[in-house]
Amino acid sequence: MGFAPMSVIELVLVLSLSFFHGGEGVLSTLDGPFKPVTVPLDNSSRGKAVDLSDTDPVVQRVVEGFEPEQISLSLSATYDSVWISWITGEFHIGYNITSLDPKTVASVVQYGMYGLPITDEATEDQYKWLERDLASVDREVTPWLVAAWHPPWYSTYMAHYREAECMRVEMEDILYKYGVDIVFNGHVHAYERSNRVYNYTLDPCGPIHIVVGDGGNREKMAIAHADEAGNCPEPSTTPDEYMGGFCAFNFTSGPAEGKFCWDRQPDYSAYRESSFGHGILEVQNETHALWTWHRNKDMYNLAGDEIYIVRQPDRCPVESGGT
Repeated sequence: MGFAPMSVIELVLVLSLSFFHGGEGVLSTLDGPFKPVTVPLDNSSRGKAVDLSDTDPVVQRVVEGFEPEQISLSLSATYDSVWISWITGEFHIGYNITSLDPKTVASVVQYGMYGLPITDEATEDQYKWLERDLASVDREVTPWLVAAWHPPWYSTYMAHYREAECMRVEMEDILYKYGVDIVFNGHVHAYERSNRVYNYTLDPCGPIHIVVGDGGNREKMAIAHADEAGNCPEPSTTPDEYMGGFCAFNFTSGPAEGKFCWDRQPDYSAYRESSFGHGILEVQNETHALWTWHRNKDMYNLAGDEIYIVRQPDRCPVESGGT
């Protein structure tokens, strides 16, 4: 998928094939959809922290590149987009890959800054690659399907609000069709987890969207929300130069019908918090995965957000390479 310039994203995927015991007191997506929760920025938690300028020696880059080795080896050109797919343990993000082989990368890697809509030849290639890759997954063999790209489709922060709408309009159907379980994004420098959602509507078979662009960035924390009074952006200002056009119009149905923004935290937004942090996804078996998000300022044993993401293949059948 198309990538915009990256901010720091902290995400750790921990694969566990142990028997699932269930965490006492930890809710699951089966308990949802959840009433939206907002945790605002707590300035008191900053202590004696100070914001350093870009020119301060402490924050100067001393190494180049942050990609995994196999991706770095491929990025010999100066393009802004990479489509990549691989399998790790029970995760599918590709095909014809030996599980847990750190030297092996996806079936296909392609480069270039591609816009939307898919009538554009280059973007059509990208779309066909995505559909071919998703269609190849045998969910009996590889039950979990996780997608990640930079700009979020479902973020309620004022920063970058609905910038990737063209991408969502063109590609959300195909992710839903093939039953993508979880979507990870960055770009917005805060944390947010959605309820299961499809086309801005609560849907028990839709993916969970998690924005983890909160690893830290010189642009500082995203604090304002688009649904707060006076914060709704002018629609004409929302297109991002990397996203390929303007597709964000007023909603045509639901509580925000006729408006560009909700006037409260949207139903699809389960939890949002303006804090820097990092997350761990622990896949426990073919139906249960534990997602835990930690604030950087907290001790490791204190979770800021934690939930079991539960797949329901019987309730939500999807197209699979094994059928």
